Amino acid sequence: MKEQRLLELKGLYKKMLLDDVVPFWMKHSLDKKNGGYYHYLDRDGSILSKDKSVWMQGREAWLFAKLYNSFEKREEWLKASALGYEFLKSYCFDIDGRMFFQVTSDGRPLRKRRYWFSETFSIIAFSEFAKATGSDEALERAKEVYKMIVDFYNNPTKLPPKIYPKIRPIKSHANAMILIATSQIVREIEYDSIYNDVIDMCMGDIFKLFVKKDKRALLEIVGEQGEIIDNPEGRCMNPGHAIETSWILMHEGLYRKEQYIIDIALDILNWSLERGWDKEYGGIFSFVDIKNKPSEKVEWDMKYWWPHCEALYALLLANYITGNKLYENWYEKIHEWTFKYFPDKEYGEWYGYLHRDGSVCLSIKGSVWKGPFHIPRYLLYGIKLLEKMQGKEGKQNK
Repeated sequence: MKEQRLLELKGLYKKMLLDDVVPFWMKHSLDKKNGGYYHYLDRDGSILSKDKSVWMQGREAWLFAKLYNSFEKREEWLKASALGYEFLKSYCFDIDGRMFFQVTSDGRPLRKRRYWFSETFSIIAFSEFAKATGSDEALERAKEVYKMIVDFYNNPTKLPPKIYPKIRPIKSHANAMILIATSQIVREIEYDSIYNDVIDMCMGDIFKLFVKKDKRALLEIVGEQGEIIDNPEGRCMNPGHAIETSWILMHEGLYRKEQYIIDIALDILNWSLERGWDKEYGGIFSFVDIKNKPSEKVEWDMKYWWPHCEALYALLLANYITGNKLYENWYEKIHEWTFKYFPDKEYGEWYGYLHRDGSVCLSIKGSVWKGPFHIPRYLLYGIKLLEKMQGKEGKQNK
């Protein structure tokens, strides 16, 4: 990628992150009365519901602490992160040590799920907040919750099953993916060999169970031994999740200087783009069936915000690692589509839910699923990567 293009992208990313996306959430999301964050937001930032998704509290607390640690020691970002940290530790844990999924605006429990994704996002929030503040309490809390979810990963019968395991035992790619990503972030804050051990275990599961080279796909759900379940759920590929996994694995390959990890990550990226790209309208499908049969998911052809964020960062990273023009070309194609349809030029931030042709389906800016995570994380990581790419390009041109 040429130096001028790298400069343009870095400028665009910084402006969108620091002058658009982050200010939108700083203005509309902070609950200074109860703590934590509102995230059910309409297009203009007005509040649609004051109930709070717990995993969104963790995501947002992580973001503000990460901004403080990575860009500038702005007191407003640290205070914003503290709102989430205090709310999470005060209201979002049940008596069994697990976390709720949804609570009221003042922290009363509403819903608890069998999954432990609320916990993973609290771990990264506590870890990043500990780095920002030097809080031993926050770091110890992160490590306690981390040990708990590793135990759940190793002993899934401790949680209620989604499907009767005696009839059809299954494994989920999402669990392995999120545990790798969580381990990587905590390892940055305080090194311990346990994180490498857990990452080894999860990567082994992904490579052995979910990566299907003969099908050119990474599957979401498989049987206990990795067998393909021939029903709509078993044949389902989630391009966004697969692409997110690809860059998480690329990070690990770079960290360990292990080319075989990077090679598998690039395969996953290539397959996901081949299957996920909409050749008629552009953009990335939400779900595809690996046998090209009809999906059971009625939203399969919608264009969600987050797969496009994951793809843009993964492609930048792949181009940085390999120098392969293929990834630059893919990047430019997805960048053009993404920036044409997702950013809201009137009210700021991005639409999250588009029809197949790019027209707006839902104009909301936040929900139980959408909040300040995928977009700012992609922009934040992208800025840091573009700076590395500038250095690499500069050396190549000497």
